[in-house]
This record gives sequence, structure tokens and C-alpha cells, in this order.
Amino acid sequence: MEHRHTETKRIIDRLSRTIGHLEGIRTMVQEGRDCSDVLIQISAVRASLAGIGKLLLSDHIEHCVAEALETGDGKVLDDLNTAIDRFIR
Repeated sequence: MEHRHTETKRIIDRLSRTIGHLEGIRTMVQEGRDCSDVLIQISAVRASLAGIGKLLLSDHIEHCVAEALETGDGKVLDDLNTAIDRFIR
């Protein structure tokens, strides 16, 4: 199933920046940079991924879940609950 939502471009842009940041962390490790600095950058990537997840979740609720409620598709809600459980671990 193809998903197109209002936030797709924003999500892709944020993912691209996060990937670049992650590659920078790899470079830091390869160069033997201070572990504290690396850990701080890892924390920034984790926060970025959490933000992307929240944006995706919001977009999903506004589109897929809203449509599922209109059509009576309970599976979408079950899938959403499973995804939320895994996301917030």
C-alpha cells in the first residue's frame, strides 16, 4: 500500500539530515574523537529520530487512521497500537 501524506517531504528532509549527522558520528569515531562528544552527538540523533517518529505518527493518525475510522477498518487501529508500543520502548 502506498502512503502519501502532507508531511512526506518534511519527513524525508529530516531523515536526510539525520543520516548526514549519523555519518558525521561515524567519522568522529574513526578519527578517535572524545567519547563524550560522540555520545552527545548520538543523543542528538536519537532525539532527531524521535521527532521524525512523532511527525510520522501524527501524519498517520490524520490520514490513515482517520480514513480507517470512516470505513470501519479496525486492523489499522490494531497496527497503530502495536507500532506505538514498539516506538515508545
